[in-house]
Amino acid sequence: MSSPTGPASGLPVRMPRPRQPGRHRRPEPLAAPEGAPALVLAVPGTPSAATRGLAEEVVSIARSELPGLDARIGYLDGDDAGFPSLQSVLAHAADERTARYEQALAAGVDAKEPDGPVAVVVPLLAGPDSALLRQVRQAVMESRVAADLTDALGPHPLLAEALHVRLSEAGLARADRARLFTVATAADGIILATVGGEEAVQAAGITGMLLAARLAVPVMAAALDQEGSIASVAEQLRGSGSQQLALAPYLIGPEIDSTLLEEAAREAECASADALGPYPAIGKLALAKYTTALGIAPQQPQGTPARQA
Repeated sequence: MSSPTGPASGLPVRMPRPRQPGRHRRPEPLAAPEGAPALVLAVPGTPSAATRGLAEEVVSIARSELPGLDARIGYLDGDDAGFPSLQSVLAHAADERTARYEQALAAGVDAKEPDGPVAVVVPLLAGPDSALLRQVRQAVMESRVAADLTDALGPHPLLAEALHVRLSEAGLARADRARLFTVATAADGIILATVGGEEAVQAAGITGMLLAARLAVPVMAAALDQEGSIASVAEQLRGSGSQQLALAPYLIGPEIDSTLLEEAAREAECASADALGPYPAIGKLALAKYTTALGIAPQQPQGTPARQA
């Protein structure tokens, strides 16, 4: 039993930790503002159980980074049964916002009429794909809901990190240049495979330069949807001295049929890593697009710097 002046029997009492003064104190944890628009992840490709699992994991990562975040998933080719379409998700978010306002008025609360975007739509794309982005934009327009649409997630240093991890998981790259071991199957040339034509190849090339710095091997981007692009880049890499190539998909996964990756690996006569999938950086970058669109956090997450040998 304790007294007003302190603990009895010499028992310790847990006291709140005082906030550290000065510029080195820890920042207050960021939380989603009350009434903030929903983050709607626009998922391309044919919906499937695997696609849903991937999208849910990406959304879960975003929620863990920003408590209170209203995050939803809309499928470009959704059937509004097991896979809700992007249009229906946006319409539902708008209806819910209107219902909350009307309920507040009915309860006598002096509520402000909602304005601004209902949602921020973030395409689940590593790089620009004009055809898919046009499809997302069309779906937003057809929903007749006020929503902001962000760019694709890349290029970004975190995507170079994710590519490095996927290559190392496949035994095609050293996990860490600073460690004194080798991988017998490590590639000495990387084909960065993307979709979206020349614009996508140029954007992937930026992330490719970051990946090349991490691996200390040449990296060249090629388009899976341009005939002969993969074979041409493979020939260029072998012509410059690379003997053991690897295919690194600059893709999250749902946006392309996996058989195209298998065909590309056969065309280049090399092994392939897996697509980026629900790598933690994907969720963080999706959230960064959302917060930047709202002006909550203007800076995007920082990539892990490449280790020096």
